[in-house]
Amino acid sequence: MPNQLSPTDVANAITQALVQGGSQWLILSLVAFLPALWTTILLLHIGRPYLTRVLRKSGLRFGADVWWMSYVLMRDAFMLATFVLSFSFFMPNLVASQPLPLTGSLAALFLLLALVVKLVRKVDDDLGAYRLSTILLVIGATFYYVPLVLSVEANSLPTTFASDGYANFVHFFQTSQNLAWAWPLTYLSMAGVLAAGAFVFFWSINTANRKAREVMAKQTPTTAAAAAGD
Repeated sequence: MPNQLSPTDVANAITQALVQGGSQWLILSLVAFLPALWTTILLLHIGRPYLTRVLRKSGLRFGADVWWMSYVLMRDAFMLATFVLSFSFFMPNLVASQPLPLTGSLAALFLLLALVVKLVRKVDDDLGAYRLSTILLVIGATFYYVPLVLSVEANSLPTTFASDGYANFVHFFQTSQNLAWAWPLTYLSMAGVLAAGAFVFFWSINTANRKAREVMAKQTPTTAAAAAGD
């Protein structure tokens, strides 16, 4: 007599299938939604000169300040949210099991570098810093758009329209199909993120120490003068 599954086994199998299917649906939906965030980031960042021209013509100074602060907060918030949502590209188990864009982790790294440039330099006042951050964002968006559109989303194409060469291209730029490249790129991106984080940490400490020394230098003459007056 064949082995029969108990109700507990059936319930566990259904629960496991729902959890795995739900997690896979969530990850793939997130991967498909990230291009919208990348596009919004590029539009907000590249549209800065247009916004500054419009605000210069504004007669209400307070209104112009409100619009500018709203723009800056929205632009940087989209960048931070996109980087946080890109953490799925740094998880080796997801990289191995899901068809993610091969260079998605590199895209997240370049996005982080653009955020670092915004942190250490005045991008809105320094033209060189603005150009550098623009280059980093364009490279990061390219690393995400190309494998997603031409490889991951190409799985839905009929096989009759895909040649052998293009099929190899599709398999090459999917992480689950090309682990020989996927894992090294993932670990390389992790190392880059850790290096950027360490740089920001030490930069923050040095900046805080420098400001503290400046405050102490300003207070010392005042204290000395007060002591001399007494």
